[in-house]
Amino acid sequence: MAKSLKVTQTKSVISEKQNQRDTLRSLGLKRIGDSVVREDTRANRGYVRAVAHLVEVEEIDA
Repeated sequence: MAKSLKVTQTKSVISEKQNQRDTLRSLGLKRIGDSVVREDTRANRGYVRAVAHLVEVEEIDA
């Protein structure tokens, strides 16, 4: 079974840098409480690490 990441936005992007806003948008997150499931790749881990203070991450089996 492949691993996946469930990413949930927990904080607002107001007062955050533009590149962090863009990273959340590229993950598919638009507002607080939104969740997306992404494949567990190095690129997606990097995206999550860049905005770790704004999101909550869970590893799931998909």
